[in-house]
Amino acid sequence: MSTAVTQHVDEVKSTPWSGGRSPFNVEYGKMMMWFFLLSDAFTFSSLLISYGALRFSAPTWPSPSLVFQSVPGTSIEHGAPLVFVGIMTFILIASSVTMVLAVEAGHRNAKKEVVTWMLFTILGGLMFLSCQALEWNHLHSEGFWWGHIPTKEVMSEFFKGNVTEGQMAMTSHQFANLFFTITGFHGFHVFSGVVINIIITINVLLGTYAKRGSYLMIEKVGLYWHFVDLVWVFVFTFFYLV
Repeated sequence: MSTAVTQHVDEVKSTPWSGGRSPFNVEYGKMMMWFFLLSDAFTFSSLLISYGALRFSAPTWPSPSLVFQSVPGTSIEHGAPLVFVGIMTFILIASSVTMVLAVEAGHRNAKKEVVTWMLFTILGGLMFLSCQALEWNHLHSEGFWWGHIPTKEVMSEFFKGNVTEGQMAMTSHQFANLFFTITGFHGFHVFSGVVINIIITINVLLGTYAKRGSYLMIEKVGLYWHFVDLVWVFVFTFFYLV
């Protein structure tokens, strides 16, 4: 009797009407990563919404095409808006592609390929941070910094139309504080991702995940790295395009 009932239950489970897999049938670590990314998304959203509120309520605002018209580290000082940040964006997106390839190699348990693509991802993160350091240093030399108001001559180069000195001073101060806070917060995430990627790569070299029989940890780290790349798209749009 028991055998017959068991066989009937198995037959019911195998039918098209037996339902799909449970939505909670997700590995614990991956679910926790999604929870963390969701909470982090709220933090970035609040910062960018604050920027947007100030940006569109202000009588004037520094023009991105004038503030970011140079290429730090070169002799190009004018007439090249978005060139440098375009390079930064390309580097970060390319590192996201290499992370995808690392995850894919992990699914095939291809240890050497995982190491190769992880190293390229780490290199991309370091290059992005280096570019950000160059940009910060350039803006600091121009007079933009936390709590600092540039000189009238410097401010006048970054505004279009007739703007009073008081308006320039107020909005330059707000722009600098928000720019360095938000891009710095994002840069901290990139730096953290690079450190985590280095640790994961060392574990791959030591054979930690090969012994476990799963490279799922690469996928978890990949989720974080893709999130950092996605956030940069919004930061890029808010500060460099709008």
